[in-house]
Amino acid sequence: MDFVAGCMGGAAGVLVGHPFDTVKVRLQVQSIDKPLYRGTFHCFQSIIRQESVFGLYKGIGSPMMGLTFINAIVFGVQGNTMRMLGRDTPMNQFLAGAAAGAIQCVICCPMELAKTRMQMQGTGEKKSSRKMYKNSLDCLARIYNREGLWGINRGMVTTLIRETPGFGVYFLAYDVLTRSIGCEPDDRYMIPKLLFAGGMAGIASWLSTYPVDVIKSRLQADGVGGVNQYSSIADCVRQSIKREGYMVFTRGLTSTLLRAFPVNAATFATVTLVLMYARGAEEGPQDCEPAQSTSHHTQIQQQAQPSSL
Repeated sequence: MDFVAGCMGGAAGVLVGHPFDTVKVRLQVQSIDKPLYRGTFHCFQSIIRQESVFGLYKGIGSPMMGLTFINAIVFGVQGNTMRMLGRDTPMNQFLAGAAAGAIQCVICCPMELAKTRMQMQGTGEKKSSRKMYKNSLDCLARIYNREGLWGINRGMVTTLIRETPGFGVYFLAYDVLTRSIGCEPDDRYMIPKLLFAGGMAGIASWLSTYPVDVIKSRLQADGVGGVNQYSSIADCVRQSIKREGYMVFTRGLTSTLLRAFPVNAATFATVTLVLMYARGAEEGPQDCEPAQSTSHHTQIQQQAQPSSL
């Protein structure tokens, strides 16, 4: 049931957060010489005006398709790692989260590649005159036919560098916050507290790895117009800094942080409601006994942790 609830929570998070992700990617990869957007809100307005509201949801099929596998990997690896480590401590939460983040990159990297390519398709056009990709699966199939396995895993190293510490920080921040704000059996604010902890943990995770995400997006979007601009990660970093300065690593940060909180809040709310419905109203409070400090946080996380940042 944790798996089913996690999948549904992740789907809710994608629906809420995908428009912000589209804006983030557009801002991260736009040309500095001929920028289309002046900032986050101008990008939102431009996409809706030029491409309709559906333009904000370009590429949503890819993260939706990958949710089941990512949830299975994250929940399975994180739970098994915590059992292997034995104790529920903040450091073990970080290590278990990092392990889950690293392993789920196998699915996450191709999924985000297709998402990025779909989000960049038809930029500034309400109806694209020529669509390169029909959907996310078609996108991955075409990339595979042209470039093989190497092509559909473009950006894998940067994804690993981002996801490994990112998930570690996420689980660590969530653990610290849930310990700090407490969870009482009769506390009617228990769910809002979990939502707050998840949202803030998501923000902390993004802040810790955001520069790497900028480089990942640029590498995965590279070659969309038929011309490859970067030869490696180091070349992408070097060119980006040379042309735009160090502030390039904050491109799209506003939309990312605006997205992080509601995405994790939606995920937590959905997971909690599904589990309460499935397990009955009485079991929820029983899983939150204040006298059992060690098991309390593990049980809360097993019931309410979101699956993906």
